Amino acid sequence: MLSRQVRSLLSLAVFGGLTAAAAVVGSRATQPKRNLWYRALRKPAFQPPALAFPIAWTGLYALMAVSANRVAWSPPSPDRTQALALWGTQLALNAAWSPLFFARRRPQLAMADMTALLGTVAAYTRVARRIDPQTTWFMAPYLGWLGFASALNADILRKNPRLASDSLVGR
Repeated sequence: MLSRQVRSLLSLAVFGGLTAAAAVVGSRATQPKRNLWYRALRKPAFQPPALAFPIAWTGLYALMAVSANRVAWSPPSPDRTQALALWGTQLALNAAWSPLFFARRRPQLAMADMTALLGTVAAYTRVARRIDPQTTWFMAPYLGWLGFASALNADILRKNPRLASDSLVGR
C-alpha cells in the first residue's frame, strides 16, 4: 500500500498532467504560421511582450493543479464533487480559448469562451474555498490573469471591428 504522501504526489502528477494537456492544446494553436495573422491585428498599448505569456501560464497551470489536488484530497462531499466538476469544466474552457482565437481566428467566440471561463473559475474558487480556504490564494492569480486576458481580447475586438462581423458569419 502506498503512503498518503506518495498517493498525494501521484494525484498532483495527474492534475499536473491534465493542466499540461490543456497547455499543449493551447500552444499548438499559437504556432508561428498563425502568429502572422495575430501580428497584423491592432493591439492595445497594454499588450505584454510575447515572452510574458508562457511564463505566466506555466505558473498559473501549476497553481491550478495544486488547487485541484488540495480539493481532491479533502473528505468526500457534495462541495468536493461540485468543485472538481467545475475545475474540469474550466480546464476544458481554458483549452478551447487559444484554438478559437488563433487557429479558427474567431476572437468573438474566444471572448464568449473567456466569459464562461471567468465565471466557471470564480464558481470553482467559491466552492473550493468552502473546502479549503487556501485554494483561494492558488486561484486568485489565475482570476486576475483571466481578467487581464479578457481586457486584451475585448480591446483587440474593439480595435479590429471587422473581426467581430467576420466572427459572426464565419469564413
